[in-house]
Amino acid sequence: MRALRRLGACAVAGGLFWGLVTTAPAVAEESADPDAAGAVVVTVAADDAFAAEAAARVATMSTRERAATVVMGHIPTTDPAALAGYMQSTGIGGFILMGANVPGSEGELRALTAALTADPALPPLIAIDQEGGDVSRLPWDSFPSAVTLKNEPPAAAQDAFAGRAALLQRAGIGVNFGVVADTTSDPSMFIYRRALGTTPDAAAERVAAAVTGEGSEAASTLKHFPGHGSAPGDSHAGIPVSGLTLDAWSSTDAAPFAAGIDAGAPLLMFGHLSFPAVDAAPATLSAEWHRIAREELGFTGVSITDDLGMLQASGNPAYADSTANAVAAIAAGSDMVLAIVYSSAETAPRMVDGIAAAVDAGTIAPARLEEAATRVIALRLQLGADGRGLMPCADCAPVG
Repeated sequence: MRALRRLGACAVAGGLFWGLVTTAPAVAEESADPDAAGAVVVTVAADDAFAAEAAARVATMSTRERAATVVMGHIPTTDPAALAGYMQSTGIGGFILMGANVPGSEGELRALTAALTADPALPPLIAIDQEGGDVSRLPWDSFPSAVTLKNEPPAAAQDAFAGRAALLQRAGIGVNFGVVADTTSDPSMFIYRRALGTTPDAAAERVAAAVTGEGSEAASTLKHFPGHGSAPGDSHAGIPVSGLTLDAWSSTDAAPFAAGIDAGAPLLMFGHLSFPAVDAAPATLSAEWHRIAREELGFTGVSITDDLGMLQASGNPAYADSTANAVAAIAAGSDMVLAIVYSSAETAPRMVDGIAAAVDAGTIAPARLEEAATRVIALRLQLGADGRGLMPCADCAPVG
C-alpha cells in the first residue's frame, strides 16, 4: 500500500487544486497536534485560494449553518418553485437529482437546476447518478456505458465520459456520481455490469480515463469505496460483506480508487460495505476506512456517503434512524451525507438539526464539522468560479 500525504495536490484532470484546510494561515505542513491547537485537523497549500476563502466563510457560520452545508438532500418533483423553496428553507449544501426530478428536455432541466441555485458564486452541489446504461437518469444520454466500455480501450471510457459530462454541463449539473471504481470478473455479482473493468488493473485504467474525460465539465465521483466487487449482495437491501484483509484489498480492489484519485477525482463516495478484517462497521460509518482513504491513498477532496436510506433498508435495527446514521457518518470522517430513500422534505432538516445537536453534545467534534463544511464550501466555490453547471455551454457538444 502506498502511504501518501499529498498536501495541496493538483487534480490534473478536473483542474481542481485540492488541499486540506485549516482556519489558520495556510501552510504546507501539518501541526504535530492540530486538535490541541483548536484547528481543523488538516492543512492546505498556501496558494489554494478557494480553500482559504472557504475556511474564512465557514469561520463565520453558526453550528447549524455548518451542519446544513454537509447535507445533500432530495425531494421528488420537477416543480422549479418547489425546489427553490426547498433549498432556501433548508440551506443545505447539495441536491441529488433522481429520475423523478428529470423532465422531458434539457431546456426544462436547465430551468430546474437554475431554480436550485440561489447564489451562482456559491452554487449547491447539484449531483446526479449518470453512469450511463443501467444507471442513467438522463434519457438522452446515448454514450457507451460500462457494459461495453470494460471491453474497450481506456480511450473509449475517456470519450464516453467527456460526452456525458458535456450533457451535465448543458443541464446545469456540476457533480456526477458516475464513475464506478468497483471491480469484479464475476457476471453474477450485483455490480458487474456497472464496473469499468474485470481486473483491478483494467478497471484502474478505465476509471482514470473516465475521470480525465469528464473532469473539465463535471466534478467526478469515485464509488463505492472501498469496493463492491468483493462484497456479494446488493447494498440497496443489505450490507454486503467482503472477506478481504487490508493487505489483500491494497493489492487488488484499491487500485481503481487510487488511479481515480491520482487522476484528480474531487469526490469519493463511501459504500455501505463491511470488511470485518478491517472494521465490522459499514465503510460509510468507519473512521478506519476514512483514515485509509486520506492517509494511504492520499485523497484530499470531499468524501460523501452513499444514500443513508439504504442503511435503513438493510433491516438492521442499528441503522434504523437516518439522523443517527448521518451523525455517525460525519463523526467517522464523511464530509457530506446523502439522503434519498425514505426521504421527505423533512428528512434533510432533521439531519441538520441532529448534526448540530451532536456537535453541541460533543458526539461530533466541532473541528470535524468545520473540516467537513470547509471542504464542501471549497468545492462549491471552485464550481462557481469555473462556471461548471452554471452557464450555458454552446461549445461543449458531446463527442463520439
